[in-house]
Amino acid sequence: MTSENPGPPFYVSKAEERELRVAAEKLTPALVVDQASSFDEYVRQLMVPPAVMDLARKAADIRLASWEVQAIRELLDPDTVTKPRLLREILIDKAKNDPSHPPYIRVACTGKGHYDDDAKAHGYEETDEGDFGSPVVLEIWPAQHYSPMHSHGDTTGIVYCLAGQIDVMSYGSLDWNAEKRGLVTLTPGQCAWLSKDTYAVHKVYCPFDGGPNPTPLMNDTGDFGASFHVYLNENELSVEAHDPESRDAFDYIDEVAPHEKKSFTTYSDLSWRALRSVLAKTAASW
Repeated sequence: MTSENPGPPFYVSKAEERELRVAAEKLTPALVVDQASSFDEYVRQLMVPPAVMDLARKAADIRLASWEVQAIRELLDPDTVTKPRLLREILIDKAKNDPSHPPYIRVACTGKGHYDDDAKAHGYEETDEGDFGSPVVLEIWPAQHYSPMHSHGDTTGIVYCLAGQIDVMSYGSLDWNAEKRGLVTLTPGQCAWLSKDTYAVHKVYCPFDGGPNPTPLMNDTGDFGASFHVYLNENELSVEAHDPESRDAFDYIDEVAPHEKKSFTTYSDLSWRALRSVLAKTAASW
């Protein structure tokens, strides 16, 4: 892509990217929940809804262990011919089924994952019963992979960075030509947020290098970012609200022209129990 016609994930030039990062630092309420380091930042975070601050506080001490990070990196290893890796295999299958954008992996912290049975060949010994959806998910973002622009209905939630880096672009509405409001990079311990009225539409991307031989849909590296997502319906918040909406589906904009609005029924690729079992099996072989 040229500077006049910039490409994915955000379709902005370097100059526009700098402007959007500056714009994000002025958004009120603050898009990022973090330890305030200035009076202005404190005031902007003061305007963040209490329900969001409560979610952020509860997530503040969550971390991936160093061995878990290394095991995830190994499971994303692109050398799938001589050394198959579970997460890489899932990415390849997802890219084959949906070539509209580079895939990422959703891990249900409760419930069941679509590929849980496939995890048995990698050391997972049981398949959980339960729903495929989850209000709490771990999302694994391979380097240079990204989500479509999407919303989460009427939920309130956080996008909390656990490992690596993730970029979050906030949009004014769910439309391909929507206003880009601000762009932020999250590092471990920081989180972005959303509600039905504020920052409801976003796109998530891992900015790490894609390796020496990437393709349009798959990178060529094991590097990744990881984020912890919580999406609560209004009737699940501590403050009672009306007209709760389901998180079982969300709307998104197709990356492929003519960039239509579509609906996605949420599901998870793996359960956390299945993934952690495979991570432990991987680490035990070191």
